Amino acid sequence: MDSFKIGHFTDLKRGTGCTVILCPEETRASAYARGVSPGTREFALLSPFRKVEQINALFLTGGSAFGLDAAGGVMRYLSERNIGYHTVLRPIPIVPAAVIYDLPVLDVNAFPTSDDAYQACRSASSFPTPQGNIGAGTAATIGKWAGVESMMKGGLGYFQLNYEHIEISAISVVNAVGDILDQKGNVLAGAYRVGKFIAEENPLYRWQPPNPGFGENTVLIALMFNCHLSKLELHYLSERAHNGIVRTIKPAHTRYDGDVIFSMSHGSESADLDLLTELAIEATQQSIISAVNEAEELGGIIGLKNIS
Repeated sequence: MDSFKIGHFTDLKRGTGCTVILCPEETRASAYARGVSPGTREFALLSPFRKVEQINALFLTGGSAFGLDAAGGVMRYLSERNIGYHTVLRPIPIVPAAVIYDLPVLDVNAFPTSDDAYQACRSASSFPTPQGNIGAGTAATIGKWAGVESMMKGGLGYFQLNYEHIEISAISVVNAVGDILDQKGNVLAGAYRVGKFIAEENPLYRWQPPNPGFGENTVLIALMFNCHLSKLELHYLSERAHNGIVRTIKPAHTRYDGDVIFSMSHGSESADLDLLTELAIEATQQSIISAVNEAEELGGIIGLKNIS
């Protein structure tokens, strides 16, 4: 989707990163959080009951709450270009942001800075984007329900879905407690021990009280539509698209997860809302699968590429 631009900052030595999606003018947006502990900035503005309908960028980052400060770099980049919500005195860039908790992978003191986010903006380009250990997905991990000693690498995934005149792009940052399933319901990546996926031996193990080791996990999804959609419709799509997480991650939306889905629209196409919902769910699923397919070892945590 050429109208949106994506850029990354990646620090593989310290284990963190961030991703920015620069939006074309008049991009409407909304979001829905189903996780119990989301880490966000400017999230309230995305409610369909709030005045501001359009955003200028979306910022996804590692570093837990520390990483949210880096969104200031995106605001600086946009402000220098006179981009933002028009007020009497000056444009105010609208940059919603969300974080994942990636601190334990390499350096507990590593998190993106505003300068890192600024550089991500400068590097932004049209889709598709590199995947795996990049940007906000650099130090993402999955399969922590059985303990951190069994976790695998998550990452950043991208998927574009075209159906007739409709185009949907999905970017996911996969940092989940649960396992990732393929479309047949088999474990693709997740809690892994002694050369096998733990849940493949007995799926009922997942029903035991989880032992995540650290209880801060998040899946972030950004959906982009080439359709003319209202803020209320985008809110509805964000809520329904969480079914893509439920179908692909098991267990999903636990009390250890802070999952958020953002939906953005820019374009003139129209489509039935139920059709868009199913397409959004599919794009969400596929982007999550892409994230783990491209994940590689980092900090001694194996990725799917290392065992397939």
